[in-house]
Amino acid sequence: MIQPLGNRVVLEVAKEEEKTVGGLVLASAAQEKPQIATVVAVGSGLVLENGEKLTPEVAVGDKVLFEKYAGVEVKLDNKEYLVVKESDIIGKLA
Repeated sequence: MIQPLGNRVVLEVAKEEEKTVGGLVLASAAQEKPQIATVVAVGSGLVLENGEKLTPEVAVGDKVLFEKYAGVEVKLDNKEYLVVKESDIIGKLA
């Protein structure tokens, strides 16, 4: 597993359906990149200039919405993850 540093968060992105309502299979290039994910690991938090550390606002298991082109894609143990800065997370889903 990846242990993120600082204000980084590891996300497992939700898979989108590969067919249209009419049953057509879409090529992977034609699909929209999903923006909903589950948090699988959280860094220790952002360190401010005065040395104070901000506690992350997300926790493992949270479902989140993130910026469209955020992060770095990583493949580990046949699973795909996205490593983003906490500031790239727009909000939590209830």
